[in-house]
Amino acid sequence: MSVCMDAMVDVFRTLARGEALLPLRQVLHLPGGKGAFAVMPAVLAGSTQTTALGVKAITVMPDNHGTPYDSHQGAVLLFEGGHGSLQAILDASALTAIRTAAVSGVATRALAREDAGDLAILGTGVQAETHLEAMLLARRVRRVRAWSRDAAHVGAFADRSARRHGVAVEPAASAREAVAGADIVCTVTSAHEPIVEAEWIAPGAHVNAVGASVRTARELDSATVARARLFVDRRESALAEAGDFLIPRAEGRIGDEHIEAELGELLLSGLRRPRSPADLTVFKSLGLAVEDVAAARVVHARALATGTGTWVELGGERGLGR
Repeated sequence: MSVCMDAMVDVFRTLARGEALLPLRQVLHLPGGKGAFAVMPAVLAGSTQTTALGVKAITVMPDNHGTPYDSHQGAVLLFEGGHGSLQAILDASALTAIRTAAVSGVATRALAREDAGDLAILGTGVQAETHLEAMLLARRVRRVRAWSRDAAHVGAFADRSARRHGVAVEPAASAREAVAGADIVCTVTSAHEPIVEAEWIAPGAHVNAVGASVRTARELDSATVARARLFVDRRESALAEAGDFLIPRAEGRIGDEHIEAELGELLLSGLRRPRSPADLTVFKSLGLAVEDVAAARVVHARALATGTGTWVELGGERGLGR
């Protein structure tokens, strides 16, 4: 996680400098509203030797929670920029789980109060586990509460967290109970309607809104977003896909200017205005293909260095008759 967080700092600075090609992802919604299939390409520019190209093809199946299957499944393909050779095929489930939480960790370091350490996690799936890991790195966490609609899932998450991190997770009876008094809140659910209301959130809290990634779904109510200083991974993506932003905008509660900055802009130049102890900050995460390419590049380099992975020939030099 710490290595991935460092990589995310670098890639968001690269994006803010205009050194990446990043079209909006193409999402096909499956019949019956069962899920979605998405394709996410990106290029990280550099010299011929350092340019990285990649694409993630992934299915998103929210109903998989509680089954043996991850909600996000697919593959990331990493190419090099010199000859366009395919360098690696990576498991998108693992990569998405880590890089998404790593970005929230970077945002928390940039936006949360220095003394923040009372953590609420809403949702208990894969992203809850990686977000706990990222928050433990981002701040000195002193208390953790978790909530899910299924109490059994909360108990299982608490048990896993104790074994893996030595952290006590307090099950909360409701989302309101989990959020009350917390100064860091991570929403990592499959909810389509708000699970957090503005009146529940403590002054000075920071919220990572992660779970909703389509324009018709949200985890935060309109009052929360209107009250908050809002930061996003990318404006173009938020304006096209972020229900947490688009729904209150459609209600006339906010305008496009309510987005204060992209994460990369923060990392390059700092906050546009100082953070007041009472400020509510929200980081709206949608997930970007540049994150996948940057994380894949790190994994590939470490695999080469350690001799990890399975080698497969899929073309390239075979075309030269070797």
